[in-house]
Amino acid sequence: MKMFQKICLTIGAIALSANALSEEITIGYQSMFNPYKHVINEKLLEKNLGVTIKWRNFSSGAKAMTAVASGSLDITSAGSSPIAAGVSNGVNAELFWILENIGDAEALVVRDDSGITKPSDLKGKRIAVPFVSTTHFHTMFALEQFGLSTKDVKLLNMQPSAISAAWTRGDIDGAFIWDPVLGKIKQDGHVLISSKTLSSWGKPTFDGLVVNKKFAATHKDFMVEFVKIVAAVDKEYNDNKAAFTADNPIAKSISKVTGGDIASVPAVLSLYEFLSLEEQASCAWLGCGAKGGAAASLKATSEFLLEQKKISKLKDDYSVFVTPEYVEAALK
Repeated sequence: MKMFQKICLTIGAIALSANALSEEITIGYQSMFNPYKHVINEKLLEKNLGVTIKWRNFSSGAKAMTAVASGSLDITSAGSSPIAAGVSNGVNAELFWILENIGDAEALVVRDDSGITKPSDLKGKRIAVPFVSTTHFHTMFALEQFGLSTKDVKLLNMQPSAISAAWTRGDIDGAFIWDPVLGKIKQDGHVLISSKTLSSWGKPTFDGLVVNKKFAATHKDFMVEFVKIVAAVDKEYNDNKAAFTADNPIAKSISKVTGGDIASVPAVLSLYEFLSLEEQASCAWLGCGAKGGAAASLKATSEFLLEQKKISKLKDDYSVFVTPEYVEAALK
C-alpha cells in the first residue's frame, strides 16, 4: 500500500533504525480481528524500525498480563478487564493505546434451539464465558440489569477454543464471546445482547495495548514510533472502511494471523470502532488523568473484579496505569 511507503519518511523510522535496538522485544497478541494484525503479519515494526520482535499468541488477556508481570513480555494486547485485574494485582504496566472500542464485536449469543428469546429465559441455562475477560465483566453486568445472578444461571469458565468445541457438542446454551468464535456460533444462534448496548448503559469495555513500565521508561522513542505505525494502519482501514473487502491486504493479514475466515473479516471489523490519534488522546479515552474514560473504565471494572473476588483490593488511582504520552508525542 502506498501509505506505508510514506510511513518510513514521516515517522522517524530511519533515525530509529540507525540506532536499532540490539535486544529482542517480546510482544503478545490475541486473536481479535483488528487492523493491528497487519502490523504483525507484514512485520511493519521490524521493517520500519529495524528491531527484532518475538511475537507471542495468548488465548486470554489474563495469561498475557501474567507474562507481563513475570517480565517475559514487554508489550501486549489485552481486554480492559484483564488489564484492570493485572494492574490491581500489582502488574507494573500502563495502557498506552486503545486497540478498539468493542461495540457489537462481543455479544451474548444463545442457541436457536435453546428456548431463550428474552433475558428471563436464561434461568437454569449454561452460559460459557472466559472469566476475568471483558465478556465476563459484561455478562455479570447484564445479569444484574436483568435481575438475575449466578444462582439463576450456570456460568462456565471457558476459553474461546473450548467454547467453540462445547457449542458444537451442544454442551452449552449460550456464550458471551468475540470473533472468530462469535461468528461461528451466530450461524445457529442469535444475539441476546451485545457489548455496545451494555456500554451505553454505563459500563464500556475495550481492548488495549499495555507496556511494562520499566521497558517503556528506557524505550520512549520506540514507543512513539510503535504508536505511529499502529495509528497509520488504523487510519488506512478507517479511510477505506466503506469500500473495505476481503481482498484488502489488511483483511488478508487478519485472516492469516488469527486463522479466521477471511470472508467474515469486513463484517466483523465493522462491529468495532478504531480510534484516531486525536480520539486516543482525548478525555474520552487516554487523556485527562483520573477523569479520563480509560481510567474510569479500569476503576469500574476493578470494582466488579473485587466483588467477584478476582482481586484483593482496589488501587487509589487508576490513572497511573494509563498514559497518553506516546500518543501526544506522535501527534506533534
